[in-house]
Amino acid sequence: MKKIIYTTTIFATLLTGCNFLDDNPQGIMTEKEAISKADELVTTAYSSLGNDHYDVPFSLWIYGNVRADDAYKGGQDVSDIQHFHFYEIAQNIDPTFGEADRFWFMCYMAISRTNTALKALQQASDAEVANRQSRMGEMYFLRGHFYFVLKTIFGHIPFVDENTPDSAYETTPNTLPNDEQWQKIVADFKKAYDLLPNTQPQKGRADKYAAAAYLAKAYLYKAYRQSENNSVTGINSQDLQEVLTYTSFALGSSYGLEDDFAFNFLPGGYENGKESMFAVQYSVDDGTQYGRLNWGDQLSAPQKLGCCDFHKPSQNLVNAFKTVNGLPDFDNFNNNDYNATSDKADPRLFHTVALPGLPYKYNAELIYKNDWNRNSNVYGFYASLKENVDPSCSCFRNINPFRGNSKNRILIRYADVLLMRAEALIELNRSNEALSLINQVRQRAKQSTSMIPYATNTDIAVYQNGVNITWNQENARKALRWERRLEFAMEGSRFFDLVRWGIADQVLNDYFTKEKTRRPAIFSSAYFTKNKNEYIPIPQNQIGYVKGIYKQNAGF
Repeated sequence: MKKIIYTTTIFATLLTGCNFLDDNPQGIMTEKEAISKADELVTTAYSSLGNDHYDVPFSLWIYGNVRADDAYKGGQDVSDIQHFHFYEIAQNIDPTFGEADRFWFMCYMAISRTNTALKALQQASDAEVANRQSRMGEMYFLRGHFYFVLKTIFGHIPFVDENTPDSAYETTPNTLPNDEQWQKIVADFKKAYDLLPNTQPQKGRADKYAAAAYLAKAYLYKAYRQSENNSVTGINSQDLQEVLTYTSFALGSSYGLEDDFAFNFLPGGYENGKESMFAVQYSVDDGTQYGRLNWGDQLSAPQKLGCCDFHKPSQNLVNAFKTVNGLPDFDNFNNNDYNATSDKADPRLFHTVALPGLPYKYNAELIYKNDWNRNSNVYGFYASLKENVDPSCSCFRNINPFRGNSKNRILIRYADVLLMRAEALIELNRSNEALSLINQVRQRAKQSTSMIPYATNTDIAVYQNGVNITWNQENARKALRWERRLEFAMEGSRFFDLVRWGIADQVLNDYFTKEKTRRPAIFSSAYFTKNKNEYIPIPQNQIGYVKGIYKQNAGF
């Protein structure tokens, strides 16, 4: 946090992408100047969403997918960005990892930008700043987002806001109880919800429905109460009721499920579609050298396309898409590996995973082959699709030695609202009401075949109580958790779901046991330690900057 202090006074003269940088900056903006440039400060805060890097990815592919059972790290071998391998096997994780330290710094830099913009907006009048109330709501939304990300990764974090004086940054601890930390995040999204309009004239700005969706998400995480050593101690029904309140509002919007699952992960005219409630906006040909590309995901392009074949779907994930009579094979899915000749599969498999012998990103003239992989002996033959694009797209750019693209990345989808509401209903013992919500997602998956005519072995059915499933709370919970995995696979959320549910140790140690026979070069020493590996350690540099005020996480 020490390094962040200085950004509250001088950052506006250092950052790119704002028109006011043409105004002969003098090093420190006066209060009057800051007020006059408040809208530019808002734009600068938004730009933080794309200020990540391949080893500091805001898509959370390492922290949400590789740490879970959805993805292998990939790359050349286990030594390629070795710290990410240590997260993958839950071993040798150290507070001195530079990638985690930079991630912490970049998130707090973004929070600092929102705080500086809020100061300027609060000191201005509605006459001085057009849409002032909305802009404040947008800043609370962005601040809530970055705190949410920090909280799910690090567990115990310090909270600074627009009213925190610079002198207090180094004396703000990270020791608030878990529930109070979540309440801080809830409060930001609630302020955003109260201030934001239902619609925004410009794409990319947060609106009231996006705030409602994120507010529901924060309440859902808050509901699963955790002890100081990360054990889930109960589920708070009042918080679950708040999830129902705000998902109800979000579901009453003009947002909805895309007709085809694929449309969420295509560039150009598909971006900012009806399911995208809030997305990071990228661009090309915008006057900069490469464009505003998705730098955080640039390592995941297959090696055949340039570099670097990271973020590889796991065999376990691919097996999870198998179906029997249209339903998931809950108990036996991982006994045998997916075989396209003999197995049926959920259509979402073909939108999520590049499979050898099939078109890459729906391009019938570009067949994904085994030799596209960098090290198949270690990481197998699959590649991730959702964040990637057809290389014939003008949005695909060579940033040698890497390949990047400008396709938007959705942070909140309408499908998430449906499944969050279903989860809250199930945990409130109202499972019957959750059935139709889960089935909406499955029905959309069932009809998502227009882009994959080559996938002739798809089979998926909706749940029918008393026909193909006994829809009690236990089975509803199992179905919901499976649905979240398949719907959001490789989107950076799987690990956080497991931690929220309190089952990360059980699921991941079962996963490691099988993977030790399947991928011994990766998982021979893997083991998840309960009450430790739910979060990564607070970076040692950050503890040093505040002279030890921060408390280190349990187990480190």
